[in-house]
Amino acid sequence: MYIGANDSFQLTYCTNIHPANGWRAVLANLEHYAPALKARFAADRSFGIGLRLSGQESEELLRGEQLDEFQAFLEQRGLYVFTLNGFPHGPFHRQAVKGAVHAPDWREEERVQYTLRLVAVLARLLPEHTDGGISTSPLSYKPWVGTGDAATWRHMTCQVVRVAAALVQAHLESGRLIHLDIEPEPDGLLENSAELARFYTDWLLPKGGRMLAEELKISVEQAQERLLDHIRVCWDTCHVALAYEDPAEVLRRYAEIGIKVGKIQVSSALKLFLPGDIAERAPLASALQPFAESTYLHQVIQQNSDRTLRQYPDLPDALPSIDDPRAEQWRVHFHVPIFVERYGLFGSTQDDIQRLFALLRAQPFCRQLEIETYTWEVLPPDLKQDLLESIAREYEWVLHGFA
Repeated sequence: MYIGANDSFQLTYCTNIHPANGWRAVLANLEHYAPALKARFAADRSFGIGLRLSGQESEELLRGEQLDEFQAFLEQRGLYVFTLNGFPHGPFHRQAVKGAVHAPDWREEERVQYTLRLVAVLARLLPEHTDGGISTSPLSYKPWVGTGDAATWRHMTCQVVRVAAALVQAHLESGRLIHLDIEPEPDGLLENSAELARFYTDWLLPKGGRMLAEELKISVEQAQERLLDHIRVCWDTCHVALAYEDPAEVLRRYAEIGIKVGKIQVSSALKLFLPGDIAERAPLASALQPFAESTYLHQVIQQNSDRTLRQYPDLPDALPSIDDPRAEQWRVHFHVPIFVERYGLFGSTQDDIQRLFALLRAQPFCRQLEIETYTWEVLPPDLKQDLLESIAREYEWVLHGFA
C-alpha cells in the first residue's frame, strides 16, 4: 500500500501480531485479515504484506508447491509481499519468549540457514522494481556475548557476510535488491545506533569487506559498497525511543558511515515521569503491574536527574526500584498501540514517531514502513479491542500522520 506525496512510501503491518503455528495457520490469518484491510484502505490498489515466518514455517513454505500456491493467492487477492520479519525464529505467542527471542543467534548455523530461506522466499515474491527487506536480530542477546570476545565477533561478521554474498547473487540473477536489516533493541548485542555504527566501523566494513571481496573476487572498496547496499538497519521507533536517542542524531550518525535504513518499524513504548515525592510513585507501580506479563521481555530504561541511564532487564526487575530518588523518567519496552498518546497514568513515545515522520517528509531516507504492535493478546483488558478494528486504527493514525 503506497502512501505519501507521489506515493513516496510503502506501508504495511507485520503479521507477527497473529498467533500461528505452522504455515497453514499463517495463511489462515492472512486470508482472514488482509482482504478486509485491503478493502478498507486500498480497494482499487495492491495491498502490501509484512510477512513473518518462523524457522519451521519458512521450511514448510519452500516445500513442494506451497510457494507457487501462495504466490497465486497473493495475485488473486491483489496482495504483495515486500518485507519479511526474520528476527524471531521460534514461537512468538502464547508461551514464554523472553530472551529466547534471540535464539538461534548469529553464532549459529541455523540463523544463517533460516535467513537464506527467507531470502529465497522474498526473491520469489518481491514485485519487480521494488526492493525488499528482511529484518533480523541484533546479532545476539547481550548477556550471551562479551564485548571483548573478538573471535565471536569475527565469526558473526563472517556469518552476516555469507548472507550478504547470497543477496548480491540474488540481485545479479533476478534484478531484485534485497537487504538484511539489523534491528537494534534493548539488551540486544547491538542495542542502539552507536553500537550498530561500531559494528560497521570495527567489523562489518573493514573485516567483512575483506571477506566479501575474497568471496566475490572484487576489490575491498566494491565489497564495502555491496555491504552497505545489502546490510542495512531496521529502525524500530519504539527501540530508538527507549534508548532516549534523537531521531535526527541517529540519522546523522548513520549517514556519516553510509549506513542505509532498510525498514522503519512503527511502534510505541510506555513512558512515565516519576514524581519527586517518592510516596506519589506507589500508584504508578500498581498501575504497571498488569504490564509485567510473562511472555515477552519488557526492559525498563530509566533516565536519572543527571541524564544518565539505568537499565533493567525486565519490568518485574525494575518495579522494586521505582522509588529510586535519582529517577525522573521510565520508558518500558512494551509495544502499546501507536494511536494511544496517553493511557491512564502513563504516556507513550508516540511523539518520537511523529518526529521521525517529520524527518521522513523532509528527507525520505527510507520508503518502507511496517506497523509492529505485536502485544494485542497481552495488553491489559481495557486496551484490548477487536483486532481488525485495532489494526485499522493503527493504519488510520499513520495515514493521518502523512496527510
